[in-house]
Amino acid sequence: MAKTDSATLQTGPTKGGSRKKILIVDDHPMMREGLRGIINREPDLVVCGEADCARKALLLIEKIIPDLVLVDITLPEKNGLELVKDLKALHPELVTLALSMHDESLYGERMLRAGAKGYINKHQPPEELLKAIRMVLAGRIYVSQEMSESVLQRFSGRSPMAQSPMQILTDREFEIFQLFGEGRTGKEIARQLQLSDKTVAVHSANIRQKLRLKTTAQLIRLAVQSEDRG
Repeated sequence: MAKTDSATLQTGPTKGGSRKKILIVDDHPMMREGLRGIINREPDLVVCGEADCARKALLLIEKIIPDLVLVDITLPEKNGLELVKDLKALHPELVTLALSMHDESLYGERMLRAGAKGYINKHQPPEELLKAIRMVLAGRIYVSQEMSESVLQRFSGRSPMAQSPMQILTDREFEIFQLFGEGRTGKEIARQLQLSDKTVAVHSANIRQKLRLKTTAQLIRLAVQSEDRG
């Protein structure tokens, strides 16, 4: 294993180069270690690098050219949703799989629209993670059975096509909503996203209007509840 100033490169033999290379992007060292152990036991897969934020992931991708990027949604500085968008624009051929503890009903479709080829919850067993990895590497889409059935029911007319208020939020509004759920203040959110306080206030007002909330306190309460569901 070789350390760089931006992330971690995994070095060593890959059985003649036949193993698919996977980059893990997650800000929790123990989670990365667990994922690495699961993946490296497989004869056809290998972890080629790790990053704890989007910036480091983008730098590392240029060096190792992975076959798949396993992306956590909750990352410092820039979240996984924005990273997936960047990867789709910069490396359209690169496969991404979203991995999160958050509720799939809130995040799954949004991540797919951003460019991810699948979404899997961290509570799933290792064999399901490996199944998801192999499916997206094979060019297929991976989602849970529940999400697949929900999408099919909507498009078959068996359930309403109308979006929930949460789905109506733009990606930026949803990102700010998520940060409120993590306990950030408006000023902290502005600093993290490199926005003005006024811009964050406008987004917050739009979120309240779309979610039919009267006060910022109600917005924060709902955001925290949504975060706890993850």
